[in-house]
Amino acid sequence: MTTIQFPLNADINRREIPSITVSHLTVAYRQVQALVDVNCAIARGRLTGIIGPNGAGKSTLIKAMLGLVPTVVSGENCGIVLYEGKPLVNQREKVAYVPQRSQIDWTFPATVWDVVMMGRVQKTGWFRPFSSVSRRLGAEALARVGMSDYRDRKIGELSGGQQQRVFLARSLAQEADIYCFDEPFVGIDQKTQDIIFDIFHELADRGKTVVVVNHDLGNSIQNFDDLILLNRQVIACGSREQVLKAENLYQAYGGKVVFFNSEAA
Repeated sequence: MTTIQFPLNADINRREIPSITVSHLTVAYRQVQALVDVNCAIARGRLTGIIGPNGAGKSTLIKAMLGLVPTVVSGENCGIVLYEGKPLVNQREKVAYVPQRSQIDWTFPATVWDVVMMGRVQKTGWFRPFSSVSRRLGAEALARVGMSDYRDRKIGELSGGQQQRVFLARSLAQEADIYCFDEPFVGIDQKTQDIIFDIFHELADRGKTVVVVNHDLGNSIQNFDDLILLNRQVIACGSREQVLKAENLYQAYGGKVVFFNSEAA
C-alpha cells in the first residue's frame, strides 16, 4: 500500500494537516468484510475523492466514518475515526452528508424549499420556526446552485441534476465544517457537474473538509486535489499525482486502466 504522510511541523500551513484520520477501520456485513484495516488521512482545504472499482467499499467508508454502519466485527470494535483529535461520530453536527440519489425517497411530498431548510433543523430544532438568518442562508444556498426559481416545486418533479443541486443547497445551508457526498455525479448533466465542482472548490478554499465518492476515472478526476484509492482496503492515498500511478491502479482494478485527456498514464 502506498501511504502519503502529511507533515506535522509547526510551520506547515494548517490546511495541510489532516482534519480527519481513519485508523484500522474494518466493516463486515454478515461476516463478509466490506472494508479491511483501512487507514488514511483527509486534509482540510482540499477536495478529496474516494475512488475504486464497484464493490470496493467506497460508500461503506463514508458511512462508517459517519457512524452510519457499525464497525464491529465478531463483537469487537474495529477502528476509529477522529476529527481534529476527537471521535467524529460524536461531532455529527459538524457534518453535511448527501447520500446517493438512489437512497432518497423522491415521492415524499416535500418542496425544494422544504428540503433546503432541512439543513437548518440541527441549528433550529424540530417544529420550531426558522430564524431570519436561517431563511437567508437557505435562500442564498438555493441561489448559489441556480434553483431559486424552483423554490415551490415538489422535489419529485425535478430532473436528476436539479435534485442533486437541491441537496447540495441543503448541505450549504447547514454551514458545516465537513462535507461528504456519495456519488453526486451519477445521472446528472454537465452543467450541474460543473456547478457542483465549482462549489466543492469554493468550500475547500474556505478551509472546509470535502470528501466525495466518485466512480468516474475520466476527466472529472482532474478536479480532485487528493485521492483515496480503495478496494476493500486502501491501495494508495495522497495527492492525485501520487495515487494515479499504474501500479496502484493495476492493484485496485486488476488490469490496465487507460486515461483519455488525462495526466495519468
